[in-house]
Amino acid sequence: MSTQTTGTIAVFGATGQQGGAVVDALLAHGARVRALVRDPRSDRARALAARGVELAAVRTDDPASLAAALAAVAGFSFMTPEANSLEEVETEIRIGTALVDAAVGAGVPHVVFNSVFGADRKRGVPHHDSKHAIEEHLRASGLRASMVRATAFMENFAGVLAPSLEHGEIVLRMPLPEDAALKMISIRDIGRVIAALLLGTAQAPGGAVELVGDELTGPRIAALFGAHAGLPARYEVLPLSVLPTDLDRVMFREFAKAAEHPGDPAAVRSIEPATLDLAQWIRATDWTPPTDAAAA
Repeated sequence: MSTQTTGTIAVFGATGQQGGAVVDALLAHGARVRALVRDPRSDRARALAARGVELAAVRTDDPASLAAALAAVAGFSFMTPEANSLEEVETEIRIGTALVDAAVGAGVPHVVFNSVFGADRKRGVPHHDSKHAIEEHLRASGLRASMVRATAFMENFAGVLAPSLEHGEIVLRMPLPEDAALKMISIRDIGRVIAALLLGTAQAPGGAVELVGDELTGPRIAALFGAHAGLPARYEVLPLSVLPTDLDRVMFREFAKAAEHPGDPAAVRSIEPATLDLAQWIRATDWTPPTDAAAA
């Protein structure tokens, strides 16, 4: 049984996309929010303050600043910067460990770690293994903790994975096999799930939840964009070699492996019933096809 939480909720990473979505969801519920920021004078921090968010200046290498920022809070949401190298893995683990230790010292009643899919065990993937180490440290801390493990962002289809329009046809290209179903979630819903856990309106089954709002193959994804635009659509598989970095290549290999194990969107909707599937996200964002590349 969930017990609804009142009191101030602390958010680390509030000036970023995912942390910002947490703040949005908390404010929508009338919660008091304290954002832990490096520079309270930055434009993004000031924008939070203008919305009624309390700002607390912190340095992750300064335990006193973290302790002060987490004093008397009812809950704490944090995420850590993505690691792209062994050096960055060490930095990420150090930051995550410092935040967990500060939460222990402050006696925070509930901590939610915004992790990543696959962080439930070591995989030899830098940005997964760093978060796995932080999850393990958090579990060993004795704190009441929930792990939310984000999958691919639907917002990528408005950016790096955006379909193109060619000769009047919607074309989606990804380095993912045709029969591999991509697990995905909207950034909005990451924030809503975390807020629900922090506010005590829901619980993560077993203390962790993989965030899957939808799970579709490339051809099915292309078809949804085509149907929305009222145009024919097709999917093309790209080789992993087109990706610019080793991290990107590793990530898409993980997407393909994850497709072997079906997700559980129902578990996510038990926490946030309004979680978007991809068709709903396309409508909600009023997606429109780009200019026809062939006509340019």
